[in-house]
Amino acid sequence: MVVNLRKVVLISLILVFVFVVVAILSISLGTADIGLIKILRGIFGWVSDPVRGWTDTDRVIIFQVRLPRIILAGIVGATLSVSGVVFQAIFRNPLADPYILGISSGSAVGAILAIISGAGLSFLSIPAASFCGALLTIMLVLGIAGTGYRFQTNTLLLAGVIVGSFFSAIIMFLVSITQDERLHSIIFWLMGDLSLSKYNEIIIVTPFVIIGCLIIYLHAHPLNLIVTGEETALQLGVEVERVKRLLLITASLITGVVVSVSGVIGFVGLIVPHMMRMVFGSDHRLLLPVSGLFGLSFLVVADTIARIIIAPVELPVGVITAIFGAPFFIYLLRRKGG
Repeated sequence: MVVNLRKVVLISLILVFVFVVVAILSISLGTADIGLIKILRGIFGWVSDPVRGWTDTDRVIIFQVRLPRIILAGIVGATLSVSGVVFQAIFRNPLADPYILGISSGSAVGAILAIISGAGLSFLSIPAASFCGALLTIMLVLGIAGTGYRFQTNTLLLAGVIVGSFFSAIIMFLVSITQDERLHSIIFWLMGDLSLSKYNEIIIVTPFVIIGCLIIYLHAHPLNLIVTGEETALQLGVEVERVKRLLLITASLITGVVVSVSGVIGFVGLIVPHMMRMVFGSDHRLLLPVSGLFGLSFLVVADTIARIIIAPVELPVGVITAIFGAPFFIYLLRRKGG
């Protein structure tokens, strides 16, 4: 597929429209029945007269409960999808995902320690501890895999597996010694939970995500050349090792940022990039934005299903993504093996 700016903009605008439609549908669904017609009537009524359209209860449900959750789900979905594209490209493996270097395990250890210690009294305590765990993981993996200037992806991958396994053992230990109501919070966080989404978290993570995604997209063309072949990329003037290191660190950091506020939501960074690659091709100038924008809608849909499937009880969104993701992973595995 030939990629130009007009095509990127057109497809991106279509996917933005899809997200708006998905978001409106998601706002209308839930335990408290507002309804799509009432949502649309309220939107147009609010435009013409802000006093009319919704009741005070409707406004609380829409603006304080559902809207921040939808926005945060979109940010997390987009970030995991973009990071998945980077990891799959650099490792040259469609089965790679943003957690392949053990970031999820490191984040989880930080969050669990904050929950057990009672630091969750502050809304930033758990995200801050989780991000510190992710940052520590990145430093450990890069330190273990460090082999001078040249960047060995196989060594990095093995280091990620080792560090991730170590932190997973710590997680099992911490879960086993936790017996009270904190265990429920830990389990929900480990499966991905967006039920406590707040605007404060959105304001904090959004600048990091925007900057990180912008850095990644500015290296879309060098990434294309690296995927084609590192020797070819070097001959064409790409600083391969610098680009790989920069993109992996950037993708890992923004993954750590969103995991710190959402918990561990699996399979998004695996499913979305591969679906978009099958539809739009492998040119990262298009693949990166469409993966991010489709990831917006994908996770909002998954989180909406998690909210309503057994209402009034809510499931962790990670359960839904796993239900979708596990069969898709098997499909990819068999397809790759074939």
